[in-house]
Formats: sequence, C-alpha cells, structure tokens
Amino acid sequence: MKVAVLGAAGGIGQALSLLLKLDLPAGTDLALYDLAPVTPGVAVDLSHIPTAVKVTGYGKEDLSKALVGADIVMIPAGMPRKPGMDRSDLFNINAGVVKTLAEAIVENCPKALVGIITNPVNTTVAIAADVFKKAGTYDPRRLFGVTTLDVIRAETFVAELKGKSPVDVAVPVIGGHSGTTILPLLSQVADVSFSDEEVKSLTHRIQNAGTEVVEAKAGGGSATLSMGQAAARFCLSLVKGLQGKTVTEYAYVEGNGEYARFFAQPIVLGKNGVEHLLPIGELSAFEQKAMTDMLGTLKADITLGEEFVKNN
Repeated sequence: MKVAVLGAAGGIGQALSLLLKLDLPAGTDLALYDLAPVTPGVAVDLSHIPTAVKVTGYGKEDLSKALVGADIVMIPAGMPRKPGMDRSDLFNINAGVVKTLAEAIVENCPKALVGIITNPVNTTVAIAADVFKKAGTYDPRRLFGVTTLDVIRAETFVAELKGKSPVDVAVPVIGGHSGTTILPLLSQVADVSFSDEEVKSLTHRIQNAGTEVVEAKAGGGSATLSMGQAAARFCLSLVKGLQGKTVTEYAYVEGNGEYARFFAQPIVLGKNGVEHLLPIGELSAFEQKAMTDMLGTLKADITLGEEFVKNN
C-alpha cells in the first residue's frame, strides 16, 4: 500500500506523517511531498524511527513521483489560519493549491482515496470534486473532507464536562467543517444528559474550537497537533477499509443531496471508500433549528468552490 501526504512539511503534515510512520501497516510506502525545501529532511528524520514503513521525501519538482501508485492521498497543504481570520479568508490562497493538487491526482493516481484537510473544507472538497469531474475520473465514494477533528473535540469536551473518559464518549457531528455549519448532535450521546444551557455552550465551543487554538497560539499558528491526530485516525480508517474491514467514521462527502451536495455524516468505509451512507438520526428541536439555519451558509460555501473551478 502507498499513502501520500501532500503538504507534509507543514505543522499538520509533520504531525500526520509522524503518526502514520508509527501506525501504518508494515510494508506501507509513505510518500511525503511539499514545496518546502526541508521535505527530504523531514522524510530522513522520520525514517530513523524503527517501524516497517518506508518513508520517502519529494520536493517541489517531484509531485508526480510522490503520487504515482498511491492508494490514499491526504492533503493538508495550504496556508493555516491566523488570528482574526476565519476559514473563508483562506479561500483565495488555498483554492488554487487544492486545484493544482487535484489535477496532479487525476494524472497520477485517479483511483486513490483522497482526504482533504486544507481549509476551508466546505469549499475545497467541492473544488477537488469538480476537477475530478472535469477530467472524467470523479467517484464520490473516494473523496472525503476530513472532519474528524470536530468529532474528537466534541468527545473531549463532553468527557471533560461530564467527568467521563473520552474513549467512552461518542458524539455524532454533522454538517460542514466551519463555524455554525459544524453541528454536534448532543441529543444522541448515549448515557449522558445535558441542560439547555450546556447544549448551547457546548455547541458554541465545538463550533469555535479552532479559533480557541488560533488565539491561544497568539499568531503562532492554528490547530496542527490535534488536526494531525484526527487526520491520522481517519487515514488509518481508510486503510482498514481497503483491507476489507468495516469501519464507521464521520466525513464530509457527496451523498444523496438531501441536505446539501456535500454533507458531513456517518459513513461505512470499505474497499471502495464509502460503502454506505448512514442516517443522521433524530434531531432535537435545537439541532433541527441549527441545521436549518446553517444550510444556506454551507450551500454558499459549496457554490464558491464550484464557481472557482468553472472560472479557472
């Protein structure tokens, strides 16, 4: 198996690559690509860790080499958020990055499972999808917006509030991956009850957790370590699916269009990527209103990506 990380020298990319070096199956080829000149050094650094995963670094001119034969491509490349920025502010820079990388995937590994981490995910997934569609290689089962960070944050915050171990808490998170489009379904958390005030404050914290990190780092970056762990968890679930195991995860995918063209929801992963879409279940009145209120924003984010590909 070959896994490629595009943007491997950045904060998320290095954390993700480290975790994949530790946890990918023995014999996996881990290909690290970045424009940054330190990328080969990152690969050499990781290669000294004693696991049976081969790591190779690829620089600016070697994108095709990094991608050829890849089964899974994870994309954290792009500009991170800075204080005062929301994810939409990243669009002009990161839209072009994702379009370029998607075009290279078309050329070198069109059947790979592709996980988009680059923000704004609500929009960049639509860009990748329409690049693939233009090229005639689009399979919606094989393209994912990685929203796992919203899930692990929700589980962590609920566990802290209720005095539980995070491993014993499962929180469904649906919608998108930005602000109010992130919708934790606290009404569906097993064996836990919340007051109306707790639901309101927890939902707000989960939706704005990225800003919490950006402000705490005081200009020094955005969420890189937690995002690296979330991306690694999702990537390893993709690996398990390719190995024939059945895995359930949440991801931002193109489904049946019931809510929006792309929507984060529970999915079953397998050898073809998305094997099944699972229902989101019954929503509370608070959650139903929150979803109704955010769908306009989510659809506008998607349209922005579609228009970018159409006009570029």
